[in-house]
Amino acid sequence: MNLVVTYDIVDNRRRARLHKFLKELGLHSQLSVFECRVDAREAAILRRYCLENLDLEEDSVRFYHVCSRCLDRAVILGQGVSLPRFDWMII
Repeated sequence: MNLVVTYDIVDNRRRARLHKFLKELGLHSQLSVFECRVDAREAAILRRYCLENLDLEEDSVRFYHVCSRCLDRAVILGQGVSLPRFDWMII
């Protein structure tokens, strides 16, 4: 599945840790935005990480599911790269 993850984290340490965690799962496309191609297990791990490591009274994380067809129709203006599209995956 394709996820766009956006976040607004108040604490610098929590923000840095989430950023490092997300770098393992996806492409850092903008300041507080990651584009991730994950399976259901990885998505659950990501949600669990946020629940256990963030202060949800202060912080905000949003997960937007994007279908493959919609991802193919994304328009990028200016600088930036998009997630590569693979018809296969090496496991």
